[in-house]
Amino acid sequence: MDLDALLLSRLQFAFTLAFHIIFPSFTIGLASFLAVLEGAWLFTRREAFKTLYMFWLKIFALSFGMGVVSGVVMSYQFGSNWSVFSRVAAPVIGPLLAFEVMTAFFMEASFLGVMLFGWKKVGPGLHFAATCIVAVGTLVSAFWIISANSWMQHPVGYAVLPGGSLTAVDWVKVVFSPTFPERMAHMVLAAYLTTALVVGAASAWILLKDAGQPESRIALRMAIGMFAVVAPIQVLVGDASGKEVLKVQPVKLAAIESFWETKSHQALHLVAWPDRAIEGNRWEISVPDVGSFITAGRSDAVVMGLKDVAPRDRPPVFLVFWAFRVMAGLGVAMAGLGLWGAWLWWRGGPERSKLYLRAAVLMGPAGFVAVIAGWIVAEVGRQPWVVTGVLRTADAVSPVGAGQVSASLLAFIVIYAIVFSGGALFILRLMDRGPAVAEPQPTAPEAQRAPGTPLAAGTAGETP
Repeated sequence: MDLDALLLSRLQFAFTLAFHIIFPSFTIGLASFLAVLEGAWLFTRREAFKTLYMFWLKIFALSFGMGVVSGVVMSYQFGSNWSVFSRVAAPVIGPLLAFEVMTAFFMEASFLGVMLFGWKKVGPGLHFAATCIVAVGTLVSAFWIISANSWMQHPVGYAVLPGGSLTAVDWVKVVFSPTFPERMAHMVLAAYLTTALVVGAASAWILLKDAGQPESRIALRMAIGMFAVVAPIQVLVGDASGKEVLKVQPVKLAAIESFWETKSHQALHLVAWPDRAIEGNRWEISVPDVGSFITAGRSDAVVMGLKDVAPRDRPPVFLVFWAFRVMAGLGVAMAGLGLWGAWLWWRGGPERSKLYLRAAVLMGPAGFVAVIAGWIVAEVGRQPWVVTGVLRTADAVSPVGAGQVSASLLAFIVIYAIVFSGGALFILRLMDRGPAVAEPQPTAPEAQRAPGTPLAAGTAGETP
């Protein structure tokens, strides 16, 4: 393997993307979870909901901050490592990313301050509104990012200028490219499941130590409700997304399923060992006819194989094939965890089953793994194109040397290992303590303060 500037640039972007996507996939769902918790507290006035809100708000703030930092690094790489892509596609991609900053990021950043520091400075209705606006902001952010990426997956509504640059001629088509609706729904549901898995794992961990902890019992049951309802829906959305991929990116679909020959009655390869050298699978465990039925809706449907395209236009089949199966397998496991939890809930309570609590803890990171695997399928599956059918990845890289890229990649690895590992460990320590100790008790001066007397600046009551 030749570690040239192209491969190193791809590895660097893949590394930073894998780190970055962890945080948005968590904060999108967690922001909505916080809105539900605060709404439930306002409606019922049960202190357990407020305690849970205070606890997860701290984790949200830390995750949001790390997501912003890791996202800035990715933007930097467009200029440093992918300058040709920036020059060619900036008239289309640039406005989409700018819309994300002007709408979502400003919305989130402005009202996050009210969420964090306004609990005792604004009324409960206004504070709840701020929480809801931040939750909406995370969804708006996902909208623009998925829109930009979906356009790169299947570009429409553009024209090529004489100098080779692209320009948008129909912004509606650019924003709402054919794969966008299913991919947007798929990503949002994945974020909700990721958050539910983390909340369920943290709650199960506390209940293993103290089965009577009321806040963790509530949070675990809320997480189970999300598993049981959203995971089966996600399977259906994923199926719809796959059928759209068959229409607009048949080569990616062939790589996902490791189809080499174009034919009807394709088999479903449950597991296989794809090999580009022999243009086939070295071994496979398959179900006859089911491949065509799942991908096209009919067992007699003709589905294209990889041999119909030149070898230089085929994605790395092995990686795409197995990444998809990791994602799909974890999705089925999430649905199973939800149904198991719902059954235990009906039987008296999931917190009574040590086995279920241990399974919930083990499944805590599954959402992150599934999201990363899904993005591997999306990004590696469209290779060798950075803008499908328009700009090859090899032609989009900056004119830099391998030494320069390797130095920055090594720096990213070291800095990320220190900064983000430290942040993740701190979050895990908060989860280990649990929500019952998340909100500090009032200090003596505050406890003795007369009703209606405002807090002095700098007192402990200023922060949640």
